[in-house]
Amino acid sequence: MIASLFHTGIYQPIYNALAFLVGILPGADVGIAIIILTIFIKLILFPLALTAVRTQLVMREIDPVLKQLRKDLKDKPEELAKRTLAIFKEKKINPLASVFLILIQLPVIIGLYFVFRIEGSGAGFDPNLLYSFISAPMHASFSFLGAIDLTTSSITLAILVAVSQFFASRLMMPKPPEPEEGEQSFQNDLARSMHLQMRYVFPLVIGGIAYAVSAATALYLFVSNLFAIGQELYVKHVYKSKAQQ
Repeated sequence: MIASLFHTGIYQPIYNALAFLVGILPGADVGIAIIILTIFIKLILFPLALTAVRTQLVMREIDPVLKQLRKDLKDKPEELAKRTLAIFKEKKINPLASVFLILIQLPVIIGLYFVFRIEGSGAGFDPNLLYSFISAPMHASFSFLGAIDLTTSSITLAILVAVSQFFASRLMMPKPPEPEEGEQSFQNDLARSMHLQMRYVFPLVIGGIAYAVSAATALYLFVSNLFAIGQELYVKHVYKSKAQQ
């Protein structure tokens, strides 16, 4: 049941959209089609992403207040929960916004991966998977801009993915505040360790994955990172502008 819903609602629409783009693009460049499709999907999810990023910014802003509340009401969990929810309501934020965005994006990301993996093999589009109003492209070029073979691994794209992931992580995960005097704890040390790993190790891991899969999937990851960087800069600019008004 779930597999059928995934195939009908996620995989097949993405597959057909890619076939349509390849069919109308000059040179039938699959790489350019992947870029356009990735941007289109990101734009559809943009309103949700804006909410999630805004929530993160506000959470960072009110973190000192929440931290003080946890100290003052550590023996009154019910009052702490009540006061915390009141702050969330006042700031008009949903702390689960990022979770909702991940849950919505996950099946889309999986669908994109399988579509790009299959098309990245160079086998061509399967007419049996196309809608009646979508024609199978007569030709599909898997040589992105005539320079990168999308059917194999690409060290160039893998490096670009790692670098772009580093900057995306840097923007989305600012340096954690220094602990106050006498506040050193295992929890703080663990949080700082996780932060360092996400900022410096995670981009290398993603870069390694990008090299292990086809260049088609790596191209999607690179474009996604660029979009995430632009999105983060845009939201921060808008949020700061509103805060100054």
